Amino acid sequence: MLQRAIDYWCNAFTPEMEQAWDRAIENQGLSIKVHRDGDGFCDAPSMIDRMDTCGFETLVVMASDIEPNAPINSFERVAYRPSEVEDLALNHPGRFVGLWSIDPTTGDDGVQRAESMLAESWCVGLHNHTHSWDRRFDHEDWTPYYRLAAAADVPFVMQAGASGGNFPHECGHPSGIAEPAARHPSVRFVLSHTGAPWTTETIEQARRFDNVFIGTATWSPRRWTDELIDFAAGEGKGKVLYGSGFPTTGHNQMARQIADRVADADVLEWLTATTARNVFTRLNQST
Repeated sequence: MLQRAIDYWCNAFTPEMEQAWDRAIENQGLSIKVHRDGDGFCDAPSMIDRMDTCGFETLVVMASDIEPNAPINSFERVAYRPSEVEDLALNHPGRFVGLWSIDPTTGDDGVQRAESMLAESWCVGLHNHTHSWDRRFDHEDWTPYYRLAAAADVPFVMQAGASGGNFPHECGHPSGIAEPAARHPSVRFVLSHTGAPWTTETIEQARRFDNVFIGTATWSPRRWTDELIDFAAGEGKGKVLYGSGFPTTGHNQMARQIADRVADADVLEWLTATTARNVFTRLNQST
């Protein structure tokens, strides 16, 4: 049974977002199977009931601005607006917080916008939907955001690995994190989606740099590689953290599968709770 678990990456889950998600999947021609058996879109009280049943204390949801003519498959369409995350956080203290998803094409205005979001009590870090922008992690456009994360002492989460849709892929290669991790040693970088299909390379970056972590979002426990589980249970204890990537995977689904992959209670606690609190230090102020 999970205890006070944290989901570091949960996309917008309320019913009005379901159609946007379905349209995005259809537009990209994806064969993603969304597990909705007990893990469907729902209102906040219903999600809290689900969290309590599955042992989750807090969900970290995505927030962003959106351009009026954003493409159907734009990540921003399946993220919340800042006011929506604020309402969730205020109405359900400690249960919902947010990451600010940045747009590197907006220059100084984007950096100032991110800074203003980090001043909000609900915002616990920065996020980059890598494949939307086709920029490697060592691209100069990210540098001011890395500096901002360092100044605010918050983590920087990015989708790593290949995109599941018709986005560019190479921008998500984990090798791109080496230069930023070395140049910004105080920033806690989370390479999400296990870095698949480059999970081995992602593990190597987490092994090499103290400030590089691995997130599991969108990959259910049954799809975690043995190599990743062995790393999380051994030298990488404290370097891997759980994310659902809802609705691609869900919390009931995770609860059903996790015991078959992680039997050690101490490893499970690090994977689902302790590491997230060490990475997202603002969680300790909001939970």
